[in-house]
Amino acid sequence: MADSKTKYIFVTGGVTSSLGKGIISASLAKLLQARGYSVTIQKLDPYINVDPGTLNPYEHGECYVTEDGAETDLDLGHYERYLDTKTSQANNVTTGRIYQHVINKEREGAYLGKTVQVIPHITDEIKRRVRLLGRTGKYDIVITEIGGTVGDIESLPYIEAVRQLKWDPEIDCIVIHLTLVPFLSTSGELKTKPTQHSVKMLQESGVQADVLVLRTEQPIPADVRKKVALFCNISEEAVIESANAETIYEVPILMQHEELDQVVLNKLNLPSKQEPDIEEWKAFLDRLKNPKREVRIGLIGKYIELKDSYISIHEALIHAGAKNDSAVEVEWIHSEQINADNVAERMAGLDGVLVAPGFGERGIEGKITAVEYARTNKIPFLGICLGMQCAVIEFARNVLGKKGAHTTEIKEHAEDPVIFLMEEQKAITNMGGTMRLGAYECKIKDDSIARNAYGKELITERHRHRFEFNNKYLEEYEANGMRATGINPEGGMVEIVEIEDHPWFVGVQFHPEYSSTVLNPHPLFVEFIAAVVKENQKEAVVKES
Repeated sequence: MADSKTKYIFVTGGVTSSLGKGIISASLAKLLQARGYSVTIQKLDPYINVDPGTLNPYEHGECYVTEDGAETDLDLGHYERYLDTKTSQANNVTTGRIYQHVINKEREGAYLGKTVQVIPHITDEIKRRVRLLGRTGKYDIVITEIGGTVGDIESLPYIEAVRQLKWDPEIDCIVIHLTLVPFLSTSGELKTKPTQHSVKMLQESGVQADVLVLRTEQPIPADVRKKVALFCNISEEAVIESANAETIYEVPILMQHEELDQVVLNKLNLPSKQEPDIEEWKAFLDRLKNPKREVRIGLIGKYIELKDSYISIHEALIHAGAKNDSAVEVEWIHSEQINADNVAERMAGLDGVLVAPGFGERGIEGKITAVEYARTNKIPFLGICLGMQCAVIEFARNVLGKKGAHTTEIKEHAEDPVIFLMEEQKAITNMGGTMRLGAYECKIKDDSIARNAYGKELITERHRHRFEFNNKYLEEYEANGMRATGINPEGGMVEIVEIEDHPWFVGVQFHPEYSSTVLNPHPLFVEFIAAVVKENQKEAVVKES
């Protein structure tokens, strides 16, 4: 299918990484969407890993999972949270996948014995991937964020592909370059040289930026903007200030004020259609900035040093807090530092407890101890994936009296393997992209916390795991107060567990955080925070009396 009507926007970065290309891309997409355009965003990552699925969270942060089972970069989470639309396999491409595809074609004889080179074979494959979304006919505009910074060796094929696309008469595209304008306190000046050099490096690759977004900690005066425009061959109105914001959700408002969306539409020769309708977004921001109360949630995990490892969970808590007119203060607690002797001290003052997903033995006993504390002290609890499995193990050990209960992921020959390897996983030896990934159905029982939260019987949620609840023990669990309230209708797998004699105790095998968005907070997170608020109000009444 031809993509002649689809417009393309490439977002590159310079000077330093972590300037916020993903947030700028998502903010621009939100504004264009609010003007009535159909927009999607994709991420091109320059690392040679096939996907982030086997990357250590310390290396790369969270591995985000799409509904169709792609393990992707965490920026896709931002895209979905801002646009409230689903992404897919096509929205995230790595150099590893590009080379893998080209090499496979060469092995099949597709190149008829020709020498396979970066140009044209690798760049052709990059261009094909870029245009995949446009060729679906679903989108007016495709925004492509290129990972890394201009000048990185690994990014060169992507920049070259952009150069070729800019010269392609069939393609209508522009380049937005995000760069840094640092403020030197010693001289009291904003310095534009890093931006000038970054743009020059981009030009040396044959690409002229059409729009410059300047990350800054200080307001950029008109004369500085004029100077940047002059030295970088860019019109003054296309020099956009991106100042630090209180929250990432304020960035679309700041970009609207800077008229980034209008500048982009002008560059693409597209009509304005309408002023952006972002009143709901502003209402969310108002609730976020002016909460009626504050609650403290303990997030128990083993990658606490790098908070991006749990970014979707953190943002889902923010969304749910705003829905409940509550500021959510997240207390980051390292599971390796929790034990029976200090758990009361470490978790003192928490209004709710969330035990995070993860893999491996490190920190798991701390998570199990945290679950016990939340269960016995009647603190609202949410366990996700391994967090749910830890709740199952804790209940077996301390309620069912099975002291040898464990998951076979950690203890292969556990006395009571209450969590064990899924049957379809037993023959798998390749670790990359082979877990139970993507969206699966779950049937929820009546008269349960989950049914009350979702308001319906059949739901679909995203997964990323190899181990599951051992149904051999199900009857014993339910006889002693832990109910399986969510079941996969195809295989009978337990998806949700709840404890009856508790204000709010839920463990889920899936990842609800992946599908929480600004305008549609996930119902489980909303109900979790609502339960926390309710328990707080009960305590306040008791104290007053």
